[in-house]
Amino acid sequence: MPDFVYHRPESLTEALDLLGRHAGEAKVLAGGQSLLPVMALRLSQPRHVVDLDRVTELAELAPGPSGGVTVGAMVRHADVERSELVARSAPLLARTVKLIGHPAIRNRGTPCGSLAHADPAAELPALALATGAEIVVRSATRERVLTAADFFVSFLTTALEPDEMVVEVRFPAPGPRTGGSVREVSRRHGDFALVGVCCSVTLAEDGTVSGAALAYFGVDSTPVRAEGAERRLVGSVLDAATAAAAAREAAQELEPGDDLHATATYRRHVAEQLTRRALVEAADRAGGAA
Repeated sequence: MPDFVYHRPESLTEALDLLGRHAGEAKVLAGGQSLLPVMALRLSQPRHVVDLDRVTELAELAPGPSGGVTVGAMVRHADVERSELVARSAPLLARTVKLIGHPAIRNRGTPCGSLAHADPAAELPALALATGAEIVVRSATRERVLTAADFFVSFLTTALEPDEMVVEVRFPAPGPRTGGSVREVSRRHGDFALVGVCCSVTLAEDGTVSGAALAYFGVDSTPVRAEGAERRLVGSVLDAATAAAAAREAAQELEPGDDLHATATYRRHVAEQLTRRALVEAADRAGGAA
């Protein structure tokens, strides 16, 4: 592990002041499930590490300002996984967080840390993109609220400025007659996904689709949406044939690359199968309990 100066602030104000004083040389430590591995591999060598463990004001998991939930920067994945509020107000978040790593990882890792790390194979960045989550970032002098589309820039890169940190993420409540599904394929349980999809479907009173979101992880340098397939679904009756056609179109929109784990052709095939199943499941939940 490279040498660094360790800081342990007692408040958010103190943490943001440290980031401002050491902008460009400091990294924020929350759960450590992303930062510590990349430091051990020498992929990141910050001169200062700001540990948020004592910043209790960031550990709040609360109802969102307009429904849904607000997840503070020091809320753990396990807190989200076990929360009745999340299960009731943001059910797709509750389902998605169960897919993250293993219990030991979820006991330490944080949703905000996962978003800030911006691994394109991680589940939560795609969920944020699919649900229209708001990512709140602060420095000592300003606050910004970013959409996921604006936040994720490229591989492991976000729109965070050197003196900023993610302080919370707001996942909205699903609207009426809205159902969600998340599906992924990985080589082993708990591994990063080779391909995954977060899916949301909203049905109109006549049973046709009034809104759809398909956000993928593991297929590009950032989470991506299949907007053409989403548009195709609107106004349709989401039966098995429609789901299959939309899944084919969505898979063709994706531009995955080849790597040691899978070819682009395989990833498109898996994406199509996952999308078809996710659409059917989301539509079922939209018609019943989400």
